[in-house]
Amino acid sequence: MILQQGDGHRHNQGPVFLWAIALNTTYVVIEALFGLWTGSLALLADAAHNLTDILGLFLAWGAIGLSRLRPNERHTYGFGRATILAALANGVTLLIGVGIIAREAIERIGASQDVSATTVLGVASVGIIVNAGSALLFMKGQANDLNVRGAFLHMAADAAVSAGVVLSALLMMITGWTAIDPIAAILVSAVIGWSAFGLIKSALHLTMEGVPASVSRPAVETWLRRLPGVTDLHDLHIWAISTSSVALTVHLVIPEAHYGDDSLERIARELDERFGIQHTTVQIERGAEAECRLADPKTV
Repeated sequence: MILQQGDGHRHNQGPVFLWAIALNTTYVVIEALFGLWTGSLALLADAAHNLTDILGLFLAWGAIGLSRLRPNERHTYGFGRATILAALANGVTLLIGVGIIAREAIERIGASQDVSATTVLGVASVGIIVNAGSALLFMKGQANDLNVRGAFLHMAADAAVSAGVVLSALLMMITGWTAIDPIAAILVSAVIGWSAFGLIKSALHLTMEGVPASVSRPAVETWLRRLPGVTDLHDLHIWAISTSSVALTVHLVIPEAHYGDDSLERIARELDERFGIQHTTVQIERGAEAECRLADPKTV
């Protein structure tokens, strides 16, 4: 017997994403203009970082929209996988961008330059307010939605990066050493590059049908084995349908106990509540007369 449970009810996060995107887009334009005007690579590096996070916000928002599209005959799980591919492309583009900025910063370390520390300080301070405010917009939704949580963490990280730029501006005002600005740009680029590497790694993992980081496969298997009447299980697979939806399929061997629709519904509900797995397919087997052709001890 097979039971499938969909993604469940999602809170409408559309207005939250619209506000966050509008705030950050306005700030990126301002930051980039002042970065070009003052020649501050720290501001330009932070603007590039914030620009990629705007793309990340669009990606997260798009994932919610894609999860609501109905599957069709050729895409039976819908179009959520496109969000994973977009994250991969976003990570690669981000690495290229920070590489260009880091190279320019290295070339400027030994060259004399005139950077307005006061301007850098003012613009970056606004960045802390914008990014921290955007993070607060996602505070409520991030508790039960991994997609929204990703947006929340990005905004919180941006606030921290802007704080680093503020610190570099203060040091320039105190010491008068303008080389602090390109050094800060290199440090910011290193932080962004590390985040981009993590994004690419996670996207490739999900593209290869890997178990999402939010789910522990051993914990799921242990819980399934402890269900009443279960003597064995096999063909357990856990993967991401999109950046915000996790799927599971499993064959449970139950020789005696009777599992009706209510029992299967309870399994699906608890897998969602305990492990964040929204789309569950469970096949019940008696295991006495004929062994399932998919049963393979190596895969359990």
